[in-house]
Amino acid sequence: MKTQAYQRSAAMILLSLTLAACGTPSTPQVTVPVAAAPTPLIQGLSVPTTQVDNETAQNWFVEFRSKPTTKGGDRAAIAQERQIFRQQANAAGIKFQQRLEFERLWNGISIRIDPVDLGKIKDLDGVKAVYPVMDVALPELTPGEEPEMATAVSQTGVDTAQNEMGLTGKGVKIAIMDTGIDLDHPAFKGRVVAQYDLVGDAFTGGNTPVPGKDNVDDCGGHGTHVAGIAAAGGPVKGVAPEASLGVYRVFGCAGSTQADIMVQAMERALADGMDVLNMSIGSAFNSWPEYPTAVASSNLVDAGMVVAASIGNSGSGGVWAAGAPGVGEKVIGVANFMNSHVYLNEFVLSDGTKVGYQVASPSPTPPTSGSLPLAKTGTTTSAADACAALPANSLTGKAVLIRRGTCAFHTKAINAQNAGASAVILYNNAVGPLAASVAGTPAVTIPVVGVSDALGKTIDAFIAGTPSASMTWTAGAGSYLNPTGNLLDTSSSYGLAADLSLKPDLGAPGGLIRAAYPLNLAPSGYATLSGTSMASPHVAGVAALVLQAKREAGQTMRAEDMRGLLQNTATPRPWSNNSGQLDVVHRQGAGMVNVVNAINTTATVTPGKLSLGESESGVAPQTLTVTNRGTTPVTYTLSHTGARTTEGNYTVKSSGPGATATFSAGTLTVPAGGSAQVTVTVNPTAPNLSIYGGYIVFTPQGAGTPLRVPYAGFQGDYQDLKVLTSAPQLARFDATKNAYAPTTNHTFTMRDGDFPYFRMHLDHFARSIKLDVLEASTMQPVNTQFFNASTDEYLPRNSTATGFFAFGWDGMVSWSRGVSDNAQNKRKAVPNGQYVIRVTVLKALGQEGNSDHQETWTSPVLTVNASK
Repeated sequence: MKTQAYQRSAAMILLSLTLAACGTPSTPQVTVPVAAAPTPLIQGLSVPTTQVDNETAQNWFVEFRSKPTTKGGDRAAIAQERQIFRQQANAAGIKFQQRLEFERLWNGISIRIDPVDLGKIKDLDGVKAVYPVMDVALPELTPGEEPEMATAVSQTGVDTAQNEMGLTGKGVKIAIMDTGIDLDHPAFKGRVVAQYDLVGDAFTGGNTPVPGKDNVDDCGGHGTHVAGIAAAGGPVKGVAPEASLGVYRVFGCAGSTQADIMVQAMERALADGMDVLNMSIGSAFNSWPEYPTAVASSNLVDAGMVVAASIGNSGSGGVWAAGAPGVGEKVIGVANFMNSHVYLNEFVLSDGTKVGYQVASPSPTPPTSGSLPLAKTGTTTSAADACAALPANSLTGKAVLIRRGTCAFHTKAINAQNAGASAVILYNNAVGPLAASVAGTPAVTIPVVGVSDALGKTIDAFIAGTPSASMTWTAGAGSYLNPTGNLLDTSSSYGLAADLSLKPDLGAPGGLIRAAYPLNLAPSGYATLSGTSMASPHVAGVAALVLQAKREAGQTMRAEDMRGLLQNTATPRPWSNNSGQLDVVHRQGAGMVNVVNAINTTATVTPGKLSLGESESGVAPQTLTVTNRGTTPVTYTLSHTGARTTEGNYTVKSSGPGATATFSAGTLTVPAGGSAQVTVTVNPTAPNLSIYGGYIVFTPQGAGTPLRVPYAGFQGDYQDLKVLTSAPQLARFDATKNAYAPTTNHTFTMRDGDFPYFRMHLDHFARSIKLDVLEASTMQPVNTQFFNASTDEYLPRNSTATGFFAFGWDGMVSWSRGVSDNAQNKRKAVPNGQYVIRVTVLKALGQEGNSDHQETWTSPVLTVNASK
């Protein structure tokens, strides 16, 4: 069994694989594939492989060797490390602009530097690691339909906690790291106790932040909505409506933020004494817990703050898509379940039937009055309804019903519009409501709305059986049962983390959530958004209620214990409402959070989850400890429930439960005020190279709260997953097209951008990728008496099956006259000649020196002609 953790050492180099873990109104946010490039591994030439946008990283984390102060580090020693770094950089002629300094949660600085000098930075004494400062995108948000927040809180027991237990979060401080909040919104009046603008209105992610300190007013909307879920007062009440708020604005009015600003905000929240931090932002496919935002978040938990972070909205991107900081070792990574109900605007059929709808963005807003005759273009079994052009004038003045399927919503709407339709009613071809987008060219100029499959079938039957069938727009609205309520949102990201730790940890309602929204952006002051961004603040609010309850009971609640408590008392959700099987553990974690269970239980099980690793050599027995803080002994009956198994990567194949479990005893009696242990052995039966999971269940005999421990593991040898599923390609960067094009010309001048790049598709995470420069004639390393290879570590997988990263070489090699940490490292150019690059990939959790855990590739012969 390979070790499940590594000490961070060199740089995991990756660019712009980041997305805010949030959603759009009534529409789950889907990851946009960005093929971005790690910095070249031998010299720091960092440019992305995207064919659309050049997102060259200019900002970098530089980590020093001392521990941060919250982990026992000394401020004076940390200051000396910075000073030595500056002195060495100056002596080496390295020009950089320092951005931010960190010492409490993570020891290092962030700098802006020409990527060509990055390799020199990595060679300086005292530098432990270099990481890109990742860009975190700000989602585009617009108000949508209006589900009831009341139904979301009822899914997690929050309504009971508020109404029957009197819990409101009073006395607890929740930090919101986001776009700020609307300070004029009555939902937050008098409860903002700390605020800091770290960026300024004009910050877009690519320019210099100009902190405004108290200017946290939200010009985007996302932060207000997130804060509203966690802690809004007023008519649309949040989870902890009397909690105090700390607001840390890390976005400007447009664009993105960056990971170093997130770490800076964490340190400010710590200084302000916040109890809980919510981060509804993160970076998809960046699944290594070693990334600085994940490490800082875990250190924040150790410093006494509960941290909740969205796990991401990359469900369509396949398994292994969870992102930092949600993959942090001690962070609560949050999955997204659908709201049980949705509150929708309505139109009415001429027989009086009310139909709730969602407006398809960006079509015109439907009127609130007026009638239209109804027509349809297909049947309830049509696979490609309205995908072909419709007869001219065949739908003039009508509202036309069209079934989802085969072609884009825009195509269907334009075909109907060209046939004279005055409105389009799209209906789903699967269970649930339909949130559609008709964006495209030419623009759709008629109202387009989406309805559920059930309502679509009702309308279809009404048209078929009713001569002169019509519909009437109304100003009314109503609450509708969501057929997919309480199930995982299809957008919610899969884990595991790259080190096989179980992520996400648990979930909460995040699909179709109505909450506060800036008054200047939504006249009502409320809007509906979907995504893990909406689930994470629900968990943050739940944590606040638990903290309040514990404090009022005179009990101490450590931040590091919160996750296990919430996992023990969560409720796993089924794969579908009629499946009889539980959904994937590495997508829902422990299941739906339940605050009443968490507060009422007098017992907990540790650890709160089991990350079983790979089963190549079997799965070791696990010891679980039950601690009973009650006044009477409790006897538990032990059982096991399996969950769905997944195979594949980008395309996910799901199958039934893939493990059984045996126990050292069938029951366990835990004395009052004491503890007892039981050993569980999980026996995987899943297909090879799959991820399996399930739940160990402790059911009390008599009254009491059942306790659960989720587990997940990888069946087989983890290193059997290939990283390089296709051969890398030699390429040049075409600045005019901002693209990497394969080249057959293998001669390079090594100046003015004429460098060789290697397009590599990484199908899975790489623990490291090393490039060695070899003499072509001898196939021996250049200057064999010196060390000349450079290594990047903790690399992500590509976000799509066709994506790639570009690794480049500028003709420089690293070398040193010693191997100690104090060796004077240098870089120099190779002479003109012929060389090959040998790529060595060490797989995730692989053992160095074990050839079975490595993949290699050798480039074609490259000619360096610096005088050309």
